[in-house]
Amino acid sequence: MSTTGQRGSALAQPLTPPSGGRIAAYLGLFVLGAVVGAAGALIQPAWFPGGLLLALVGAVGLFVGGARAVGTRAGAVAPAAGWMIAVVLLTASRPEGDFLFGAGFGSYLFLLGGMALAVMCATLGQGRQPEGPAVRLGK
Repeated sequence: MSTTGQRGSALAQPLTPPSGGRIAAYLGLFVLGAVVGAAGALIQPAWFPGGLLLALVGAVGLFVGGARAVGTRAGAVAPAAGWMIAVVLLTASRPEGDFLFGAGFGSYLFLLGGMALAVMCATLGQGRQPEGPAVRLGK
């Protein structure tokens, strides 16, 4: 703390482990991301191109909503990680030769477009912001 009683820069603060509630929120967002990824994988080939748009808009809504709900970029990363893991696991073929994704334009657009949107939402999410009167440099 400085002599004026204000906290310093957010970068100068010591790292503290996340609370139990925040960890539970991240785990919930991770599972929800996996569910949205699996649902999107099923809906996107059903009604092309509307199903593809619906699946991608649902994923983006989850990524942005997670970031806003938790208030950090990790709130977008947790559901994005769950989404990516679910979608990548669903692209693998089974020993019987069955697979969920067909080799079509829509499937590739869902996979690559969803990953690109996840990265955009995670990097454009809200970061930690300083609070109080020390926010402005001139004060």
